[in-house]
Amino acid sequence: MNIITDSRCVQYAKVGHPERPERVSRSEEKLKQQKRLPTTWLEPLPVADELLLRAHLPKHLARLREPSDFDADTAFFQNIADHARRSVGGALQALKCARRGESAFSLMRPPGHHATRDRAMGFCYLSTAAIAALEARATGVAKVAIYDFDLHHGNGTEEILHNQPGCAFFSIHQFPAYPGSGAQSFDNCHNYPVAPRTDHLKHREILKKALEELQSFKPDLVIVSAGFDAFRNDPLGQELLEIQDYHWLGQEIRKLAVPSFSVLEGGYSQELPELILAYLLGLAGQVYQEGAPTPAR
Repeated sequence: MNIITDSRCVQYAKVGHPERPERVSRSEEKLKQQKRLPTTWLEPLPVADELLLRAHLPKHLARLREPSDFDADTAFFQNIADHARRSVGGALQALKCARRGESAFSLMRPPGHHATRDRAMGFCYLSTAAIAALEARATGVAKVAIYDFDLHHGNGTEEILHNQPGCAFFSIHQFPAYPGSGAQSFDNCHNYPVAPRTDHLKHREILKKALEELQSFKPDLVIVSAGFDAFRNDPLGQELLEIQDYHWLGQEIRKLAVPSFSVLEGGYSQELPELILAYLLGLAGQVYQEGAPTPAR
């Protein structure tokens, strides 16, 4: 398993904010200490403005360098434009791995799936998965599917990829919830709302249905926006997925037998490192045995 990260992505923080450096640092520590999953560690690729401008307006790239907060949830940090660009670079490195037939996971922050063409929001500054999808299309991949299992609807990915030739977006998310979108499907955007506190096995059925419809699109590449905040102990969610459900989900994505890679989106519980490991073991076709009991919320 190729894991892409960069030490600079933990160098910014806001006290009390859930999108904190420990999401990456503790997950990196977990993955380096465990012995079940062989890993190769890689760095993000450099990112040219040309790639960003396929997804975002020039004024948005300029705004990322203006020293004022974007909204109540999305703060300005010094060098945040560079941090966000490196997250994109992580996805591009993962794309490179997938095109070689190798599994890859971009363990980077900030996340990206809420960033629209001209707005940073929801802890997101650049639309990482959408940029990677457009780069794949521009470099010869005929059909790209984005599978987003974050608790929150990937409104930015949806906006940018709406009616993009050769692209299809599949989002399974809690509704109602932030950002309030994703109630219905339209054109190449397929949405699967999940009611708050849905039983985890019912949630699995919805995740499976989305994968079956993704298969009917017959993609040549699958990009996974991997958010782990539908976990039952996540402080920002109201869903009930268990650690084993993420292992199962990794297995199901593996069964697609299509080149794929994953990028970290949300996930704010203390168990995030274990959730990521379980998911990656599923992707690798390995058995998962829970390392520690999970307390009830």
